[in-house]
Amino acid sequence: MRPSPLEIVLPATSANLGPAFDAAGIAMRLHFRVRAKIAREFSIEAHGRDAEICRSLQRNLVLDTYGEVLESAGKEIVPLSIKVDNEIPIGKGLGSSAAARLAGIALAAHFGELGWSDDAVLKEAVRRECHGDNAAACWLGGVTLVHAEGAVKLRVRAEWPLLVAVPESALSTEHARSVLPEKYSRADAVANIQNAMLLTAAFIEGQPDLIRYALEDRIHQPYRGPLCPLLEPLRSLSGQTGVLGAALSGSGPSVLVVLNPEGDAEDTRRKIAALLHGKGLQAELLLTSMETHGARERRWVWSGTADHERRWPIPLP
Repeated sequence: MRPSPLEIVLPATSANLGPAFDAAGIAMRLHFRVRAKIAREFSIEAHGRDAEICRSLQRNLVLDTYGEVLESAGKEIVPLSIKVDNEIPIGKGLGSSAAARLAGIALAAHFGELGWSDDAVLKEAVRRECHGDNAAACWLGGVTLVHAEGAVKLRVRAEWPLLVAVPESALSTEHARSVLPEKYSRADAVANIQNAMLLTAAFIEGQPDLIRYALEDRIHQPYRGPLCPLLEPLRSLSGQTGVLGAALSGSGPSVLVVLNPEGDAEDTRRKIAALLHGKGLQAELLLTSMETHGARERRWVWSGTADHERRWPIPLP
């Protein structure tokens, strides 16, 4: 009996979170939804953001990952009919590549009947991403910390409103990493360790007053700032205008802004838009929040027609 159709929903993510360089990430309520079933040949129907990229059969990260995983496992590459609904800006520092790779791996594990555990899927994504912050947050949801042997999902006390400032131009991770120095001073390393621990405490204890200081970074933002013109104007708002703090989203160019839960998020968005306009900067300002459920908790078997669908969760280990 051939494998049943599959639906998987993967959240956008923001990695680094200021000082937690390559060590932390947060999932957000912007999603990459993939439905797939066995077909005679590959096809992709895509809707939403960057639909042209998502529907391309060439250089498609989902399909490439799917095929590579099956080939490595010595399995036949089974053609799929895929439907994509995408809300994640591609190439803007919001974890689009991690979501695509995880989708491809999950499809390969399911349709290739690899018998992989959730841990195996995540480890494969981390190996392919080369660092696990985005992949862990996407797979597990919430706020995650990563280390050499795996990842930990924090039990956060507060879910502060978030705003993501997305510029028109993309920035490759490779270029953003190329500007980082090979060595850092002890003072910079110590400051980042202190702030990363403070950031963890802010999430666990639900203390918004710590965010302004906990997002300060000396490891990557000072060097990537010139490539990401939105960063400094938005960081300057920390502690005012309804903003708790701001940091690059991943390697940029987008900026993650943590909003004051006691403020009016829409009013804050308008004020930020006015500030950027006054400085001659343009950005799409997306209001969102932390996504507590990762792709691991949002996998569904899917069957039926477009008019009538039935879904039920896949049992998780």
